[in-house]
Amino acid sequence: MAEHARPTALRRKAETMAKLCRGLSDPSRLSILEALRSGALAVGEIVALTGLAQSNVSNHLGCLYDCGLVRREQEGRFVRYSLSDPRVEMLLRLSEELLADRARGVIACTQIGGEEEPC
Repeated sequence: MAEHARPTALRRKAETMAKLCRGLSDPSRLSILEALRSGALAVGEIVALTGLAQSNVSNHLGCLYDCGLVRREQEGRFVRYSLSDPRVEMLLRLSEELLADRARGVIACTQIGGEEEPC
């Protein structure tokens, strides 16, 4: 029985991690997270910084919020979004560092990079 418990736990952990990675796998969501690295922003400010359509930003913010990667706070008639945890910024920074060191391999990879799954 213990033999089967470990692979099942590893699989569940991998599936949850993959879900997090899918949340980060969309260029629009990454653009939004990048914009939020400087601090809390309203949707209109995110639109201006990213060049994405407002409906697109709103949809992706909903996904990022549901995934727990951003938080929202009501300020008067506006909602301001920010990164939910300092580790989200750390994850973005570490990703940049890794990409800087491994960009050639990432660009050349033919195994990853097909159609993105919707949020």
